[in-house]
Amino acid sequence: MQTTFTPEQLQDPAIQRSNEVLRSCVHCGFCTATCPTYQVLGDELDSPRGRIYLIKDMLEKGRPADAKTVKHIDRCLSCLACMTTCPSGVHYMHLVDHAREYIEQTYKRPLFERVLRWTLAQILPYPTRFRLALLGAKIGRPFARLMPDARLRAMLEMAPRHIPPVSRNDDPQVFAPIGKKKMRVALMTGCAQRALNTDINDATIRLLRRLGAEVVIAEGQGCCGALTHHMGKTRESHATAARNIRAWWREMQDEGLDAVVINTSGCGTTVKDYGHMFRTEALAEEASAVAAIAMDVSEILMKLDLPKGDRKALKVAYHAACSLQHGQQIKTYPKELLKRAGFEVVEPKDSHLCCGSAGTYNLMQPALSQELKARKVATLEARTPDVIAAGNIGCMMQIGTGTKVPVVHTVELLDWATGGPVPRALIEADLPELRAGA
Repeated sequence: MQTTFTPEQLQDPAIQRSNEVLRSCVHCGFCTATCPTYQVLGDELDSPRGRIYLIKDMLEKGRPADAKTVKHIDRCLSCLACMTTCPSGVHYMHLVDHAREYIEQTYKRPLFERVLRWTLAQILPYPTRFRLALLGAKIGRPFARLMPDARLRAMLEMAPRHIPPVSRNDDPQVFAPIGKKKMRVALMTGCAQRALNTDINDATIRLLRRLGAEVVIAEGQGCCGALTHHMGKTRESHATAARNIRAWWREMQDEGLDAVVINTSGCGTTVKDYGHMFRTEALAEEASAVAAIAMDVSEILMKLDLPKGDRKALKVAYHAACSLQHGQQIKTYPKELLKRAGFEVVEPKDSHLCCGSAGTYNLMQPALSQELKARKVATLEARTPDVIAAGNIGCMMQIGTGTKVPVVHTVELLDWATGGPVPRALIEADLPELRAGA
């Protein structure tokens, strides 16, 4: 694609990168076939190709974002299925991230929307605040239908029935390996996950220790920055990301780290991009070093040789989170690990399509999100699974509100298969297979 940025515009590193991305696009349209919003809406401007044209026009002219451009960019899930499909290697993620930052700087949203986005940015990345908000939402959920705005209804309906107590495993500390030490890793404990489901980090720590890893919960780590990054709030996202970089860099310089392990794939995609995010900042070297050792939990488990387990009478439908299969290009590891542990693994039709969670998307675009959730749940339930497994807390919460099939994190099943407790969701579902001693 030909671009017409001026030499002065290209002095800006963000424009320079967007120019590279735009010039790699040959507008072939392959991306439209796998774009969830295009599948639902059928509007060219709600496809990656259409959004690329909108972003190109906005950036080249250096004009403030307009309502039309904002509407179609806001509808983008950042699922990155287009990047998997694209034969030209267009790095759409960097382009749309830049567009969102530019929109945040140049477009004044309606007051209610500004307040809503500010509130989410002030609550979701902070576990204690989020936990309090969830308690409030749980109280208000019976009145959700009375809310005048669909986004407020979505926020109230998001509250889980059970809000777990704080897990002290998320506090800064070091967990010794069980048996011979094979590696030393830092576990990213995250933010929203610490309020929504503490079982995931607990299971990850048990599993890693059992397989010979020393697990470090680094002092000072927290939110990866993804939630605010995808809102275009660069200052806030870089501030939280910088704390992680400094926390893990200290551990790397002290006793060393073989990996930073991440069990929320949305966070993993962002942490692996820290090198790009901080390329022009003082933390560039440290950010690149951290990004280089960031691994999804499935990647590290493949290195630790998960033992083969006996066959279990549970059919697991594996949901591939977009941030894992498209953002990190990790497609087979979770399924291989589940099969190795003894589970029967099935996949839904159109497994490449998003479930509609996408960070804050299910709160900000509830109608589209609900449609995508309904489609995903239908394809998962069509495989008649006993349990649904995923590697991202957002997907788990989204799918869980649309089905009675228990939804668990992949590591919970792997932890159980190697000696850990039965996942809470399976106990609550009271599966016949469990009663039979599966």
